[in-house]
Amino acid sequence: MKWSGRFEGYGLHMLRRDLVSGLIVGIVAIPLAMSFAIASGVKPQFGIYTTIIAGFLISLLGGSRFQIGGPTGAFIPVLLGIVLQFGYGDLLIAGMLAGVLLILMGVFRLGALIQFIPRPVTVGFTSGIAVIIFSGQIANFLGLRDIKRHDDFLSSMKEIGLHISTVNPYSITTAAVCLAVIVLMPRLLPRIPASLIGLVASALVASVFFHGKLATIGSAYGVIPSTLPTLVIPHLTFDKIIQLLQPAFVIAMLGGIESLLSAVVADGMSGSRHNSNRELIGQGIANLAAPLFGGIPATGAIARTATNIKSGAASPVSGMVHSIAVLIILMAFAPLASAIPLAGMAPILMVVAWNMSERKEFVHMLKMKSGDSLVMLLTFLLTVLTTLTTAVEIGLVMAVLMFVIRMRDSLIVSKVLPDPSSQSGKVRPSAVHDRRDCPQISIYSIEGPLFFGAANQFERSMADTLRLRPKVLLLRMAKVPFIDATGEAHLASVVGRFRRSGGTVLVSGIRPQPKAYLHKTGLAEQIGEDRFYEHTGEAIGEALGRLELHQCAGCKHNAFRECAALSCAAAQTGAK
Repeated sequence: MKWSGRFEGYGLHMLRRDLVSGLIVGIVAIPLAMSFAIASGVKPQFGIYTTIIAGFLISLLGGSRFQIGGPTGAFIPVLLGIVLQFGYGDLLIAGMLAGVLLILMGVFRLGALIQFIPRPVTVGFTSGIAVIIFSGQIANFLGLRDIKRHDDFLSSMKEIGLHISTVNPYSITTAAVCLAVIVLMPRLLPRIPASLIGLVASALVASVFFHGKLATIGSAYGVIPSTLPTLVIPHLTFDKIIQLLQPAFVIAMLGGIESLLSAVVADGMSGSRHNSNRELIGQGIANLAAPLFGGIPATGAIARTATNIKSGAASPVSGMVHSIAVLIILMAFAPLASAIPLAGMAPILMVVAWNMSERKEFVHMLKMKSGDSLVMLLTFLLTVLTTLTTAVEIGLVMAVLMFVIRMRDSLIVSKVLPDPSSQSGKVRPSAVHDRRDCPQISIYSIEGPLFFGAANQFERSMADTLRLRPKVLLLRMAKVPFIDATGEAHLASVVGRFRRSGGTVLVSGIRPQPKAYLHKTGLAEQIGEDRFYEHTGEAIGEALGRLELHQCAGCKHNAFRECAALSCAAAQTGAK
């Protein structure tokens, strides 16, 4: 997708649509930006700065026409952990390093690799993140005092338990007002941003009825400045970069996954098509620039992107308008934000967690009671109880192991013979039994990938035949889509052992990838170029021509239609 193509045919009517949708999304983004920042362990204005700078650059430079970028809930446990371990200053450096990694991922065209992350892993860690976000807001909802922030679930729950006696009924009432508005507003007035109205309603209730009786943004974080911060270049050292490289990699991977998932959702809603590598580059540049102004890591926001499309967005201009709208609102109304109660922000994040939890998909996959269920559940538990990095790493390893097991079980090696009841002479496993099995020709159908996970099974299936030493081994490989080095090594072992015993190996129906691989390794030449056949019937004809006729004399197996004639010919030859 060329840059100019994103604005092709752009006119005044499209600008009107972008102005309206951008303003709506900007209003929606403000409470979310502040909430995500606070939950990540930083001041609320840093979330707003991220929305303004990163949001603008993601829309300008990204690969999706309708993507809205900014801070998101998925980042909360990762960013909070970095802040608690390294501090806010190092979070900015980690964000910039993540930006560099995202740019490199886009430059080296790694955008398509994101799609190889299995669905059970993404559902598991997304649901786990939702639990962490939701549980992290319990203290603010209840108005608990003297709570220490922790970056792990169990410690956070223990902290809540230790301070449960400090419950503030004013906080609960304020939070309940905001929650009620967020839940009811979409049903009554669906076009009005429910989170913003809920925040305003809770602020009014707290100011009028509970003034000074519960924590607010002003009391916890001070007054929000009405201007952008000045440009600050962080002090980088080699040791600092090495120290923050692992957290930066987690940010980059999570940001890449979420941004591309959001772009896919936008494609489905709008009928457009995003450029994944360009999207990663745009996300990288945005994350490289935002920390210079105090912004935290950003990515594509699925809910805000969907709102953007539903509001009539026509181009990436709507995303840029959304950032400008947030900037204007910041400059005009920032001092008023000091009165917003923290209890009023808790329900916003709780609802975000509820909406992102993928609970239906989670329950559906859990009911399947399959390997995917185990991978998802393990990833979920590890996300909640350990770290996202550990959860994704172990989840991916488990998913790969499950895949290998499935592929191994999908390999079927069957001894076959032509079915006498079939007019076309189809070969079937059912045609082979104790009284019907040619002692000189063994035919095997191989179905499934011949790879490292199944190669041993293939060679074991050949063991009896190799011991009996038939004259000809015919391998039907029309249903082998893929072969790797391990599979080729085991096939070469079977071929070598069979040839050393004086036998002949024939191959029929081999597909392009396996044949090209056998040519590359030289095994095709060992078998013999003239011993590869397109059809099994041709190969059987060649095999019959290699029989030892004296062994056919008196044979009662009748494995082939030609057996009767061969037996008679053998008997006549013996009589002479």
